[in-house]
Amino acid sequence: MDKTSRRPWTGALVASSMAVLLAGCDTQAPAPEAPPQAEAPLADDLPVMGPPRTILAFGDSLFAGYQLAEDEGYPERLEGVLRRSGIDATVIDAGVSGDTTAAGRQRIAFVLDNLQAMPDLAIVELGGNDLLRGIQPAQTRDNLVAILDELKARGVPVMLMGMRAPPNYGPQYQADFDGLYPALAEQYDAALVPFFMAPLVEDPSLVQADRIHPTAQGVEAMVAATVDTVVEALPEKAG
Repeated sequence: MDKTSRRPWTGALVASSMAVLLAGCDTQAPAPEAPPQAEAPLADDLPVMGPPRTILAFGDSLFAGYQLAEDEGYPERLEGVLRRSGIDATVIDAGVSGDTTAAGRQRIAFVLDNLQAMPDLAIVELGGNDLLRGIQPAQTRDNLVAILDELKARGVPVMLMGMRAPPNYGPQYQADFDGLYPALAEQYDAALVPFFMAPLVEDPSLVQADRIHPTAQGVEAMVAATVDTVVEALPEKAG
């Protein structure tokens, strides 16, 4: 399935500043775990086995694959790694560049309504553009709650990609924002990646010249750092 058919939702880019997000790794925030050193978790293809698994990748430009080839975005590379590991996975790219949590809240029902069936897992990756705009954490939380409530109502398990606020917004803002993702993950029994952009912080050479988006190698590192959590988050399925 080509990327066009898998990602019918498009939007204008509103870029999150990498400089701002890198600041989220300041000593005032919990230090992210170092990502795996290998570019891919598995070197050899394994037979694809078991029932088909569908994953909805719902997010912003970090999922949309900004300035990358059609097969180099996070959803596409994640699907490849899962299939090479033997999981019959299809990852639907529902990333829209520039989306805030408010924009995600507006379109989540539309996205789900237009799927052939509910996914086995939804990965929610939003919040970076909220930081860029200085949106209050309480508003970000309300929007994420609405997204998670919609997914819960339809019986879709969730995995959250966490973000971290920069210290220049002040300690209270930083504490409130950084606490959103762990609290919501606990409230909704969702899997959690504490800081999705950790591999880019650890190695800035994995960031494009705009100092915002990951290179193809950066995407590979992000997949390698998160694929185990994705596998663990997939619910058991007969067959």
